[in-house]
Amino acid sequence: MKKTYAKSNSKLNKKKDKKNTLMLQIMIPAFIVIIIAGIWFLKNQDGDIDQIVSDMSQELIDTSQEYVNPDFILNVTKKIDLGKLKSYGLPIIIDFGANDCIPCKRMAPVLKKLNKELQGRAIILFVDVWKDSSLAQGFPVSSIPTQIFINADGEPYAPENPKTMGLKYITSGGEHTFTTHVGGLTEEQMTAMLYDMGMK
Repeated sequence: MKKTYAKSNSKLNKKKDKKNTLMLQIMIPAFIVIIIAGIWFLKNQDGDIDQIVSDMSQELIDTSQEYVNPDFILNVTKKIDLGKLKSYGLPIIIDFGANDCIPCKRMAPVLKKLNKELQGRAIILFVDVWKDSSLAQGFPVSSIPTQIFINADGEPYAPENPKTMGLKYITSGGEHTFTTHVGGLTEEQMTAMLYDMGMK
């Protein structure tokens, strides 16, 4: 009786082992196919996967805050629509730099702070020209960091003493089209300029 029980138990174990082996033989290739298909899908997306992830992360908004207009998100990943930005009636500072440039790194926390604290009162943007140089097209940027200043009324910032502030006026066809600054700025400097540019 004991031998019969042991034999039937042994047969059951062998059947289970065969079944488990067969399942593994099916599941492992299926799993590999799924991974390869996933990699192929990601590589064949329109655009760079880093850009896709960056765009997605930029659109996620901290649930502890109110809704943030996508046009006011600090890190620019798409071509700037200057006409649309001007239509908000807010002063604008656009900083063209790079995450890896030393003076840009010093300004990064200031830009982040001002962007967060001044939502709805001013537009503070950052463009990483080393990641995507095409985002600087149409703007007078030849070195970084370069800031562009636009008044709340949509006109280029024109203070009384631009040279003492290190500002330069860019003209086209005799018309003042941009006001720029090359180099780093402090939080105090930018805040003072924003008030002068019409921030309330």
